[in-house]
Amino acid sequence: MSEQTIRKVLGDHARLSVDAASIAVGADLYELGLTSHASVNVMLALEDSFDIEFPDELLRKSTFASVDSIRGALVELGVA
Repeated sequence: MSEQTIRKVLGDHARLSVDAASIAVGADLYELGLTSHASVNVMLALEDSFDIEFPDELLRKSTFASVDSIRGALVELGVA
């Protein structure tokens, strides 16, 4: 379920150059068009979707670099 939610958030907020449903879990989202501004929107949407708050130590570019890295952060936060 979490990967599907992550992909929905990416599709709605990341402004990627490809369909979020079709990207590989390890694909670099920044190479696919994710900007720093869009990554903030993705973070906020993930917080709303999972009812969490990302702690300061996870607020780094690498956290939002791929579907897999986002899922890893959510696992670390105990929600995925």
